[in-house]
Amino acid sequence: MGGDAAAAEVGGRQVPAVSLEGLEVVSALGRGAKGVVFLVRDEDLDQAWALKVILRDNLDKKSDKAAAKAGGGRGGSGGSEGGDEYRRIAFEQEVLGQFDHPLLPKLRAVVSEETEKILGYAIDYCPGRDLNSLRKKQTEKMFSDEIIRFYAAELVLALEYLHGLGIVYRDLKPENVMIQEDGHIMLVDFDLSTKLSSESAQCSPIVPDPAPKPKPQAAKPRRRFSPFPGCCGSGISPEYSSSRSSRPGPNSIFPAAPGPLPAAGSGSGGKSNSFVGTEEYVAPEIILGDGHDFAVDWWSLGIFLHEMLYGTTPFRGSNRKETFYRVLTKEPELVGEATPLRDLIRRLLEKDPRQRIGPEGIKAHEFFRGVRWDTVLRIQRPPYVPPPAEELEAARRRDGGGGRKKVPFDVVAFVEGIFRSGGEGERNKEGGEDKGKDGDEGGNKDDHANKRAWVEELNEHPSKPNDFLDF
Repeated sequence: MGGDAAAAEVGGRQVPAVSLEGLEVVSALGRGAKGVVFLVRDEDLDQAWALKVILRDNLDKKSDKAAAKAGGGRGGSGGSEGGDEYRRIAFEQEVLGQFDHPLLPKLRAVVSEETEKILGYAIDYCPGRDLNSLRKKQTEKMFSDEIIRFYAAELVLALEYLHGLGIVYRDLKPENVMIQEDGHIMLVDFDLSTKLSSESAQCSPIVPDPAPKPKPQAAKPRRRFSPFPGCCGSGISPEYSSSRSSRPGPNSIFPAAPGPLPAAGSGSGGKSNSFVGTEEYVAPEIILGDGHDFAVDWWSLGIFLHEMLYGTTPFRGSNRKETFYRVLTKEPELVGEATPLRDLIRRLLEKDPRQRIGPEGIKAHEFFRGVRWDTVLRIQRPPYVPPPAEELEAARRRDGGGGRKKVPFDVVAFVEGIFRSGGEGERNKEGGEDKGKDGDEGGNKDDHANKRAWVEELNEHPSKPNDFLDF
């Protein structure tokens, strides 16, 4: 496998340890604050993976910055602050190794050449990119209620599974919701996640929940959802948005399932006091520092749904301080007629986590009325099914046709070159000023100007500048 039969134990299971030389680098997919994600192919297995390559130097720089703020010395991998950065990566690899859920990635391999310069590991590749990119390609840069309902239902199932494992995700946003080749979502990026004590886990890690029984008086299921499984014919596309009408479709997988709306019940024993997250999505209890638990993910789901519906987050200010002030003091402006979706957003954006709607209430809410939760993952035609990655198909044709061999590619040198060219520039996760998520203000302008230079360094491994993501 990838020219290396070695294995490493991660998350309690054996994971292949692959050599960079045994992987074909097809393209660069995106860049974060610490490294670059590549589309690679294991030629022996003909499997495509997303390979995350992280520079140790970037980890140490972030540690130095954190240590300086705390009044300490150099962080590095040996210091407590530096240890935090490395522990986050180790935690992400560990949970990736444990996941067994169709909406969550699996750890496919670790890079065997984890030198003084890099760390690397591979997960599932999603050719549909992320929901933020897909949303911005729609005519009005927003989705219909039917499309939102599908993606929201899958997010609820993914978060329920995580919470059942005792994991608080803490970084839900459209950029972290990828679209798999079959059109179903995949939640990625777990470096800000944390695990609470077992008594805090309030959700069962089963997938999915049993279908609720329909009311006896209901002669027919009420059809609230987009026409599954045939919604793609008149639904979403990469270029065009479907109508914003909320009329029910002709087909349905959903019987009626009304019910009570219990709160999240966040008074459990285990809580985290860490201050993490993307500032526009951060829950009030994180800002206040009173400790937080699974309820922060349901707050973030409310922000997520607002952005999918309106094309913007509800509390964004001109800077971090103003954003946090709005989160703590303002109510979301849910413009438009009263609808179940707007009501759900309002309940999710309840500032008191003890009163915030939780998983049982969410699944029983009118917006999801009639959803057969045990069939959501089996929907065969989600709203958008991405086409195969052109560059990946070209690589396969080249190998099958006996064409030219792959061009040798220095992954480490490329990653180092990207950070020399573009700096760090990520969408804010911890601290710092808001750079503008759509690149329309602040420091992101410089990052966008540098994208072409970054991508051109690939030479014979092209990535279109518009497809190279900051995450």
